Amino acid sequence: MHNPATSPVPIADRIAAIAEAGFVGFGLIADDLLAVQNSIGFAALGDMAAQAGLTHIEIELIERWWVQRGRLGHSYDVRDLLFTAADHLHPAFIKIGSEQGARSTDLGELVAPLRELGAQAEAHGTRIAIEPMPFSIIDTVPAGAELARAAAHPAIGLVIDAWHVFRAGTTIGDLARSLSPDLIFGVELDDAAEDVVGTLFEDTVHRRELCGDGSFDLLGLVDLLRYFGFRGPWGVEILSQTFRRLPVGQALKLAAESAQTVL
Repeated sequence: MHNPATSPVPIADRIAAIAEAGFVGFGLIADDLLAVQNSIGFAALGDMAAQAGLTHIEIELIERWWVQRGRLGHSYDVRDLLFTAADHLHPAFIKIGSEQGARSTDLGELVAPLRELGAQAEAHGTRIAIEPMPFSIIDTVPAGAELARAAAHPAIGLVIDAWHVFRAGTTIGDLARSLSPDLIFGVELDDAAEDVVGTLFEDTVHRRELCGDGSFDLLGLVDLLRYFGFRGPWGVEILSQTFRRLPVGQALKLAAESAQTVL
């Protein structure tokens, strides 16, 4: 992966390939958004997406959002960038993480900052979606759901990523007991081998597999999410060393076709 994490493929080429593969939207991370801001600008990107028929946009990722502006480790540079982008791109939501580390036994201190972040997102016409990750302090969907409910703001919900669900050891039953329709803002489908290779972080950024090629119970996940009323759009997030070597058009078509097999 690049550092900064900007795509080597020009944004216009990506937008065209995304539409050609049959997707209805796309996601961009902060480094890519900064590159867009410094080149064509957000308004031009919004026009480009609309002309391609792409109606769903997601942007990410705010971490350490509870650290006050100016304090060591704060992430307001990313927050400000994403809210500026949101004013032009009108994303369905902004994804947030937490930070890498052992799971927190008490998320209570995060409730007020999260509620404030949700209010800020609402003022910019968007929402906040927590993405629990098993190598972070908000490590499971049930923990994320508990935090979102405690924040009690309509602009705060969850992204359910299959990799993070199953690598955290969360079962379909755990999801059924912890989720409710109002919390499911977005879904990301992906797959992986049964065994983790390297650290969890290395496994997630280098060794994901196309839907159906791995060990995850994606059919069970999709069935449960449909039971809760989720109707899409369904995101596909394949982070993989081998996948990144493919031409972008071929990669996107493989991602779309594989996801269709479980949908």
